[in-house]
Amino acid sequence: MRFGLIWQEATTGLRRNVSMVISVVLVTFISLTFVGTAVLMQMQIGQMKNYWYDKAQVAIYLCTADSTDETCTGGEATDDQKASVETDLTSPAIAPFVDKFYFEDHQQAYDNFQEQFKDNDLAQLVTPEQLNETYWVNLKDPSQSAVLSEAFSSKQGVQSVTDQRQYLDSIFQALNVASYTAIGIAGLMLIAAVLLIATTIRLSAYSRRKEIGIMRLVGASNRFIQTPFVLEGVFAAVIGSLLAGGAILAIVHFFVDGYLAPSAQFVNFVGLQDAFIVIPLLIVVGVVLAALSANFAIKRYLKI
Repeated sequence: MRFGLIWQEATTGLRRNVSMVISVVLVTFISLTFVGTAVLMQMQIGQMKNYWYDKAQVAIYLCTADSTDETCTGGEATDDQKASVETDLTSPAIAPFVDKFYFEDHQQAYDNFQEQFKDNDLAQLVTPEQLNETYWVNLKDPSQSAVLSEAFSSKQGVQSVTDQRQYLDSIFQALNVASYTAIGIAGLMLIAAVLLIATTIRLSAYSRRKEIGIMRLVGASNRFIQTPFVLEGVFAAVIGSLLAGGAILAIVHFFVDGYLAPSAQFVNFVGLQDAFIVIPLLIVVGVVLAALSANFAIKRYLKI
């Protein structure tokens, strides 16, 4: 019976404040959609880091005839200098860090350059001799690239040693900025949702102040009076959370799986299984924030 009365009071409040409830639903929906998107972006960044960092190579660029570095005083790297680099790569000091390596000569570097920049006018101005011959090295642990840099940077015939991870870092940094921006927007929207829920509860309580006074006179407990108002906020937040969950599923299904994945098959994108992990989180966040803000509003402003 008591539950029936509580539910009746909650539904009465929802009917009286339909427009405000719709506002709460929409704000919660938008804010939690941003939260879910930000979480998926962080999951995507984590997957990409694990994939690309493991594949990142260290490039040992050999001197060309035009190189002016201190280690290139003799012009283009000689056969003896190339053999010395390869010997060091297979030496007991370096070999334990190396998974595999291969050599790329001028012609191979030129062919790869032409393929990469085939639509760029710059490709027509480059000759094979201008491109470095290179030893491409895959490390067992990509984070230990400093070992190769220390071993080969000052070696005669070597122009430079470059870790490809430095290029990946800038890409992931940009993705992190986008993710943090989404989190920031989501945070502002969640604050707006909390304030709107509190305002809705205050208006609902004010419109029923006579009923509340009667309930207090007949001995109703504070918890009994507060619960319908809390349920109003939680109901609106649950609807908004479910809509946000649906939006996240739609984004993953239509945009990620339907567009990004087919056009970039070399990237392991987040999928529906990841979305189904995020959705319960959104519902929990929505319910907790709604319950806390509604409970605070009814205690703070009605002084029950």
